[in-house]
Amino acid sequence: MSTSATASAHATAAAPLEHTWGVATPLTPVGFYPKSGPLPAVVEVRDQTGPWDGVGQRRQLMLSDGGSVVETTVRVDRPSAFVYELSEFQKLFGHLVSGARAEWFYTPDGGGTRIDWTYTFFAEPGAGLVLRGIVRFFWAPYMRTVLRGIVAEVERRRTDGS
Repeated sequence: MSTSATASAHATAAAPLEHTWGVATPLTPVGFYPKSGPLPAVVEVRDQTGPWDGVGQRRQLMLSDGGSVVETTVRVDRPSAFVYELSEFQKLFGHLVSGARAEWFYTPDGGGTRIDWTYTFFAEPGAGLVLRGIVRFFWAPYMRTVLRGIVAEVERRRTDGS
């Protein structure tokens, strides 16, 4: 039986559902996922197989600690759900994590859009306790920071028309 650790974040963007989806889903992680404590920044995206809006797309995220991780889309239901799985972790997470799953759900909320983001990491054997600590004390707060930046970008692009 695999041990997992899950964290969630949510925020509301002052933008319509379709606009929020159209900005947030294909957004490159470079610049939005900074280094934070033991968590490395995403510094480059390599080998993306196509637009980040269809099932089966893959890309490799290069990290500031010299490691990388591969993302593969597994569910795309525009404009309500977007799910990708992560594999081939390296460095610290390579020793702790066998894989991960990120789920994004978008729902209308008044005049805006609520974004619910959940991340589940699956621990390597014997790494569950350490992984749960990292997710609780570092990844969960990090998700809230990242999501604030993504919401700000959604709203910025709404006001500047891009």
